[in-house]
Amino acid sequence: MEAERLIALGRQALAESGTAQDIVAEAWQAQALAQTIGSHLALCGPMELRGEARGLSEAGEYPTWGSGGPRAGRLTEVADPWGALTALGELLGEVGIALVGVACATDEEGLYWQCIEAIDAADESSDRVRGMLRRLAVRDGERARPPDPARGRAGPGRGPSW
Repeated sequence: MEAERLIALGRQALAESGTAQDIVAEAWQAQALAQTIGSHLALCGPMELRGEARGLSEAGEYPTWGSGGPRAGRLTEVADPWGALTALGELLGEVGIALVGVACATDEEGLYWQCIEAIDAADESSDRVRGMLRRLAVRDGERARPPDPARGRAGPGRGPSW
């Protein structure tokens, strides 16, 4: 399944979470998806992203999955890295907000610390995603930059040939 579609499923599942435990579980689903997208981009993505993507693939540790495993296991492609990373950043932001809400509302110490651990993982992944988006913006900005008229045909770094 394509990355943006999986991210949309994750956002919907997070929005439909009915309990604090559901929110925590969806946070780890989002983290697993971030890692899987990172792994995919580290292998197949644009060269500019591969180092940062490798870091994303290693960000955070999630709990052992049951027999169903994470939704992220259904990832088959990242057709549009910019779109997928933008959507992933939005999902991670929503996860962070939901986890803060759970952490603030709970009296259960164990659940509180689960939230803090998941918030840290989502924050680290968000940092990686923002870094990759910056790299893509720089790459695309360089490609889209018009020629410098002051340099004319003289070439980069050389003055006019009078």
